[in-house]
Amino acid sequence: MTVHQPITRQPDGTYEGPAVEAPGAEVAPIGPGGRHPLLVRSIVLIATVIVLTGVSLSIGAGEVGPSDAFDYLFGRNGARDDAHLRLVVHDLRLPRTLTALLAGAALGTAGCLLQTVTRNPLAETGLLGVNAGASLGVVLGITLLGVQTGFGYLVWAFAGAAVAGGLVLLISGQRGGGSPMRLVLAGAALSATFGGITNVLIVNSAEAYDSFRFWVLGSLAGIQGFESLGSLAPVLAVGFVLALFVSRPLSALVLGDDLARGLGHRPSTTRVLVALSVTLLTASAVALVGPISFLGLLAGFLARTLVGPRIVAQILFAALIGAAVLTAADIAARVVSRPFEAPVSVIVALIGAPLLIGVVRSQRLGAMGLTDDPATAESAARTDHVSLARRISARLPRRWHDRPEHVVVRRGGLSLLLPTRSVLTTIVLGGALVAAVVLSVYAGQSEMGLARTFRAVFGTGDHFDVLLVQDFRLGRIIAGVAAGAALGVAGCLTQTLARNRLATPELLGVNDGATAAVLLSVTFSASGTFGAWWSGPIGAVVAVLVVTTVAGGLGQRGYRVLVVGLALSALASAITQVVLSRRSLNSSSALYVWTSGSLNGRGYDVAVPVLIGLAVLVPLALVLGRRLDVLRFDDSTASSLGVDPARIRMVCLIAAVCLAGLAVGICGPVGFIALAAPVIAGRLAGPLRVPILASMLVGAILIVLADTLGRIALDGTEIPVGVVSTVLGGPFLLWVLLGRSSATRA
Repeated sequence: MTVHQPITRQPDGTYEGPAVEAPGAEVAPIGPGGRHPLLVRSIVLIATVIVLTGVSLSIGAGEVGPSDAFDYLFGRNGARDDAHLRLVVHDLRLPRTLTALLAGAALGTAGCLLQTVTRNPLAETGLLGVNAGASLGVVLGITLLGVQTGFGYLVWAFAGAAVAGGLVLLISGQRGGGSPMRLVLAGAALSATFGGITNVLIVNSAEAYDSFRFWVLGSLAGIQGFESLGSLAPVLAVGFVLALFVSRPLSALVLGDDLARGLGHRPSTTRVLVALSVTLLTASAVALVGPISFLGLLAGFLARTLVGPRIVAQILFAALIGAAVLTAADIAARVVSRPFEAPVSVIVALIGAPLLIGVVRSQRLGAMGLTDDPATAESAARTDHVSLARRISARLPRRWHDRPEHVVVRRGGLSLLLPTRSVLTTIVLGGALVAAVVLSVYAGQSEMGLARTFRAVFGTGDHFDVLLVQDFRLGRIIAGVAAGAALGVAGCLTQTLARNRLATPELLGVNDGATAAVLLSVTFSASGTFGAWWSGPIGAVVAVLVVTTVAGGLGQRGYRVLVVGLALSALASAITQVVLSRRSLNSSSALYVWTSGSLNGRGYDVAVPVLIGLAVLVPLALVLGRRLDVLRFDDSTASSLGVDPARIRMVCLIAAVCLAGLAVGICGPVGFIALAAPVIAGRLAGPLRVPILASMLVGAILIVLADTLGRIALDGTEIPVGVVSTVLGGPFLLWVLLGRSSATRA
C-alpha cells in the first residue's frame, strides 16, 4: 500500500512534502550542493551587467573616454564642473544606459512570466498583442496628429500597448475563461488584427511609413535626459512589484490548477495579475526602445536553462539576462557602424539567435523537458484512436447520420470509395470558387454587368469584353487562385503532420526565407520593385534546410526545430527591416507593400509556373492522403498498417515547403490563409479524410475574395490582399478557437 504524504505550508511561506515534478520541469538538487552553482551563476551574471554598464557609460559620441566618464560619475578632479562632460555623461549616456538596463530587465521579466503561466518555453512578449498595439498607437499618432518627437512616440506607443493588453484580458476572460490557451489565442488574434490595421494606415501614407520603418527597428539613440524614463518609471516599478508578488502563486500554478487551489491560490486571479504585469512591463519597454520582442523569449529561455524550476530565481535571472543583452546590443549598435548607429533589434537577433540555438543543441534540452516523451505521445495517440469514432459522430450534423458515409464509384473492373460529405463539399467549393472569380472580375468592371462578365470569363460574348477581362483582370485573379490553392494545401499538410491546428509553414522559417530571397533578387531586378518569382521557393527550401540541419535533422522531434526556426526567423525578419530602411522611400514603400502580401502587378507569367507546381504536388498529396489519415494516429499504428512515418513526413514536408514558397513568390507572405483554409475545410468536409482538395479550394476562394475586397474597399486606393486577410483573420481565429464549440478543444 502506498502512503501519500500531504504537502504542508510552513510559517516561513515555503511548502514541505514529497517532491512533485511539474511537467517538463527540471528537478534541481536541494541543499548546499545544489545552491552553490546557482550562487556562482548569479555572481557572474551580476558582474557581467556591471561591466556592461561601465562600458556603456564609456563608449559613445563626444570623445569622452572611460576615465573622464568615471571622474564625472564619482565627482573626481572637478569633472562635474565641466559642461561638456555633464552634457555627454549626465544628459546622454547615463539616461541611455539606465533605459537599456530597465527596458531589458522588463522584457526579460515579462518573457519569463509568460513562458511560465502559459507553460510554453517559446512564449514571447508580443504574445499579448502589446507590440502590435504599440505599433498601431505610433502609426495613429503619426497619421492623425503628425507626431514626430520621441516623447510623442512614447505616449502613443504606451497608450496603444495598454489598450491592447486590456482587450486581451477582457476577451480571454469571457465565458469563464482565463486559461493559458485562451490568453495566447486572444493575444495572437488581436495582434493580427492590430497589425493589419497598422498596415492599412501605412500603405496609404508614405509619410507615416517613412517614420514607422525606423521606429520599428528599435533604438535608444533618441534617449536624451531623464524625461522619458522618469515618466514611465512608476509604471515599470508597478510591473516589477507585481512580478515578484505573483512569483509564489505562480510556483504553485506550475504544478496544476487543482493543486494550486488546494494550496490556497486562485489560478484565474494569478493569470490576470501575470498578464497585467506583462502588459505594464512590455508596454513601457516598447514605448522607450521600440518593439524588440525576441529578447523576452531569449531571456526567459536562458533563465530556465540556468536555474531550473525555481520561479523566483527564473524571474531574477531573466531580468538580469534581458538587461545584459539589451545593454550589450546598444553598445554594439554604437560601435559596428560608426559614425552611424545600427538597429538594436538586429543586434539583439545576432546575439540571441546563436545563444538560443546553442542551448537547444546542448544536452540540457532533454533535462529541461523540451523533447517529446514517446510514451506520452503514444498514450495520447491511443486515446485519440479509441475516441475517434465518437468524435466523428459528434461533429457530423444530425441530418448526416441517416446518410451513407461513402459512395462507391465503379467503372468496369475498377472501383473507388469516396466519402459522401467530402465529395459534396468539394463540388460546392468548386462552384463557390467560380462565383468568387466572376465576382472579382465584375467588381473591377462593374459597368459591364454580371451576365456580360460571366460570358467574358469563359471567352464568349463581345470581343472587347473578352479582351478586357482576360488580358487585364483575369491574369491577376488566376495568380491569386494559384497562390491561395498552394497556401491551402501547404497549411493542410503542415497541420496534419504537426497534429496542431495552429501549425503553419511559417514555423520552419518558410515565409521569412522566401521573403528574404525575393528581396535579395530585387537587387538584380530591372524594375527594382519585384524580384523573380522562382526565388520564393528557393528561399523557402534553403530556410528549411538551414533550420533542420542546425536543429539536427528532419527527424528531430520536440521543441528543437521550432526554437531554431523562431531564432532564424527573428534574425531574417530583422535583416529584412534593415534592408527596407536603407532603400529610397519609393522603392521601400513598394517592397513593404509586397512584404505585406500583394497581387498588384502579378499575372499569367507567375501564375502558370505555380499552376504547374500544383499539378504535380497536389496529386502527390492526394496519393499520400490515405497514409496521412493513418498518420493522424501514433507511429506504431501507422507502421503496423505498412506506412513508413518518417518517409511520409519528409515527402509531405517537402511538398508543403515548395507550395508555400511558390505562393510567397507570387504574392508575398500572405497571413492566415495557410492557417484558416484547413480549419474551414475540415469543418465543411468532416473528419473522415484529410481535406486536401477542400483546403486547396478554400485557400483559393479566400485569396480571391480578400483581393476583391482590397480593391473596392477604399475608393482610389488598393489595400494589399495580405493586409485584408490579416485584419479579417484575427476575428476568425477568435471565432474558431475561442467559441463555445471549441472551448474544450482549445
